[in-house]
Amino acid sequence: MTLLLLVRRSLRQHALSAVVTALTVALAVGLLMSVWMVKRQAHDTFTGQAGGWDAVLGARGSKLQLVLNAIFHLEASPGNVAWDDYLTISSNRAVAAALPLAIGDNYRGFRLVGTLTNLPAVAEFGRNQHLDVENGGRWFEDGYREAVIGSFAARKLALHLGDEFHPYHGLNFDPKNEHQEKYVVVGIAKPSNTPMDRVIWIPLAGLQNMSGHDPSTVSDVSAVLIKLRSPIVGQQLDVLYNRQGNRLTFAWPIAREVAFLFDRFGWFDRVLSLIAWLVAVVASGSILASIYNSMSARRRELAILRALGARRQTVFSAIVTEAAAVAVLGLLPGYAFYFAIVGTAAAIIRAQTGVVLDAMAWDPVLVWAPLALVGLSALAGVIPAIKAYRVDVAGGLAPES
Repeated sequence: MTLLLLVRRSLRQHALSAVVTALTVALAVGLLMSVWMVKRQAHDTFTGQAGGWDAVLGARGSKLQLVLNAIFHLEASPGNVAWDDYLTISSNRAVAAALPLAIGDNYRGFRLVGTLTNLPAVAEFGRNQHLDVENGGRWFEDGYREAVIGSFAARKLALHLGDEFHPYHGLNFDPKNEHQEKYVVVGIAKPSNTPMDRVIWIPLAGLQNMSGHDPSTVSDVSAVLIKLRSPIVGQQLDVLYNRQGNRLTFAWPIAREVAFLFDRFGWFDRVLSLIAWLVAVVASGSILASIYNSMSARRRELAILRALGARRQTVFSAIVTEAAAVAVLGLLPGYAFYFAIVGTAAAIIRAQTGVVLDAMAWDPVLVWAPLALVGLSALAGVIPAIKAYRVDVAGGLAPES
């Protein structure tokens, strides 16, 4: 009780410096937790965003570019796949499902993707969850200029059932490149928290035959999404297309290709982690400086405590506990910083990719990071505690000149 009273009294006497230092600790712990959480969730979420597909077949080129284009709708297509190649892969008995995609137009920056009407039945997100539309809507039908809008795209574009719009040529929005065709919204897709939420789905033939496209390639597709009946088939098709063939690329498995992307930017994650830990060290250093600089002002106070019977160990423990207490005061606002940082990062990532991060998700970092900061702060308090331990009682009680 004596120890706690000493710490409480000291914090009250130096309230301003304690609050400022606690906010530094709060920023440090919030940054440390958010960097770790965003890095881990982004990796797990992106590598798990295959939509139930095992592989992507596309033009000869980069596997990663093919996956980013067909699964995440981020990159441009490396080229076209002939319709005969789609028929060949779809007729393979070892292939459970094959879905062609045609990508190349947009509406105010959101991509139009032409595909078949069976997309809702074969595309998956989560366990046995399939793409569906909101009440009152339906999926588009072949041969009609109809569109189904992803939930995120519909909200950003303010499109509703029955609305009509003109697509624009290319993946980047340019008002000068408006197509003459007009599409009507027949469905708004329910949220899936995947890149599919940012897509405008239309019939495959509708995109292939849109005005301004090359007539010689109207039957071509950008990529083919594939479900395999066995992983062994993936190895066989990998040899067939990637090693023996020279026209097409078979990206399999999808999660591995996305993992390669994170491996390439692993240095950036390490830099962010290093910065977060440096901020934590600086926060601990600010506690050390704050308490150490106050030692001269406390010299007489400490001498009086010693004269009243306080042991050296009690004074030492009081200073270390005070340093830890300042860090504890910063934990609550630290979580506030964490939710603010992760929430902002999640909003940016969702807007750019459709992938959703969960700031409320549990992770051990939410425990060990705050404890690590408290431990570092207590360690920082050892140096001023040693100085307090060595205070000379007689010198401290001597009248000041």
